[in-house]
Amino acid sequence: MEDEERLQLGGNPDWMSRLPEKLLDVPLWNLAIPGSHDSMSFCLDVSSPVLRSEPCLLRVTDRLCPCWTRPCVSRWATTQSVLSDQCDLGVRFLDLRIATKPKGGLKLFFAHGIYTVMTVQEALDELATWLDAHPKEIVIISCSHFESLTDEDHARLVEFIIALFGKKLCSSQQDTPTLRSCWSSGHQLVVSYSDQQMVLQHPELWPEIPYWYADSPDPKKVIAYLDDQKHRGRPAGFYVSGLNLTEDAPYVLLHPLQNMRKMTMRALSLLLRWVSEQRPGRQGSGVNVLCCDFVDASQFCSLVIGLNYKLLGTSAQERLLQM
Repeated sequence: MEDEERLQLGGNPDWMSRLPEKLLDVPLWNLAIPGSHDSMSFCLDVSSPVLRSEPCLLRVTDRLCPCWTRPCVSRWATTQSVLSDQCDLGVRFLDLRIATKPKGGLKLFFAHGIYTVMTVQEALDELATWLDAHPKEIVIISCSHFESLTDEDHARLVEFIIALFGKKLCSSQQDTPTLRSCWSSGHQLVVSYSDQQMVLQHPELWPEIPYWYADSPDPKKVIAYLDDQKHRGRPAGFYVSGLNLTEDAPYVLLHPLQNMRKMTMRALSLLLRWVSEQRPGRQGSGVNVLCCDFVDASQFCSLVIGLNYKLLGTSAQERLLQM
């Protein structure tokens, strides 16, 4: 009954430590893990320019009318809440899109359309503090995109990650990670890094984790895409199924008073119904990390966590779905 009550309440700060004994030796990539898409988009800086990698139309509009473009982009690009709050909800996969900001000096920031106020160092310090408070929780961070980073920026970032997390880092060279093996070795963090050269130089880093992403504003197309990918067979290790919707630059500019939250909320019931039908595990159709926007706006995290009980047969999650 305790598991059912926690699933219904929605707060899951220590859900990994409370999984049944039979799940402790399951490879982490065979568990269902809640993730957040564009995890740092809660602190976007409306005084910063549009990214150089954004479509030409958006960049030109930004140069002509930044006081209109940037707030508009912020409304569409803000998709999450504070980092530690996400972790308390149960998120264990963080999508970190890293960038150098014009006139930002040596500091690194995050980006989603525009840049963030919070630096990478501040965010990782916050994560390290959270991990100290939850010693049996394992988090996966995906460092990617790397807008305008130099080789020196990469070197400083990786050195900082290794120095900050130290023995908490789960090396890509170790045996298949499970909850029990991570607990016995004190590992709490898997770092996926999308720069292959850095991965080759540092065994602490994992290669880029595949992210299945439909690139569509239509939830039916998102679901059809994910189902098609599943039928082709899942990757052998970690992988992500992205439930996030996507709008293009012309749509954003033509709908300045709308926002991503409204679009997501309209689609959420359909997306969550699809999630409830999934099952983790090593089979070809087994899900692993599931990412969503606005993880604080629904029972998404609890729903994903509950999928793990399907590995036991009769589960708390299955009973909940029948209520």
